[in-house]
Amino acid sequence: MNVKTLHDKLIQYMARCLNLEENSFVEEYGGTLQVISRFNFYIPCLYIDQIRTSSKHADSAAMTFLLQDKELEGLEFEKDNEWFKAPVLPHAIFVNVGDQMEIMSNGIFKSAIHRVVPNPEKERISLPLFCGPAQHKEIGPLKALITKDQPAIYKSVKNYNEIFFRYHPTGIRPITTVKMT
Repeated sequence: MNVKTLHDKLIQYMARCLNLEENSFVEEYGGTLQVISRFNFYIPCLYIDQIRTSSKHADSAAMTFLLQDKELEGLEFEKDNEWFKAPVLPHAIFVNVGDQMEIMSNGIFKSAIHRVVPNPEKERISLPLFCGPAQHKEIGPLKALITKDQPAIYKSVKNYNEIFFRYHPTGIRPITTVKMT
């Protein structure tokens, strides 16, 4: 199965969970899936208690498929202000919901807050595949999820990656900048 097929099936199942038409998210994407991959190589670091190799963040994409190191832990997720280690599961694909899916689902699906923790003795690798609508496509909360009792939480946006990279380095969570006031 290729990444596009896996991605499309997953967002179809997510739409079904919300009692939406199966292709609701696919249609919001405008029929185009953008996939950006990045190879991460983390060198050993002795100062684990003083630094993080990545600050806490959520991914800008709608979905992230992550192939992580087969031997070393390093990924942590935040839940209720506590950090939990992602276990090493060889040959498994971790899936993170990102900010664009949170926007499209009107806050029902939450983007996963996570960080990478360095290892003091060994290098570590990972390969994330960031998947979402093409940057020129405007996305917003799906109309079927907006009601009088549940108004839109987020504004419609184009090129969310630009917003992400403008605010993330400042310590501001980018998705908060597109919330309705």
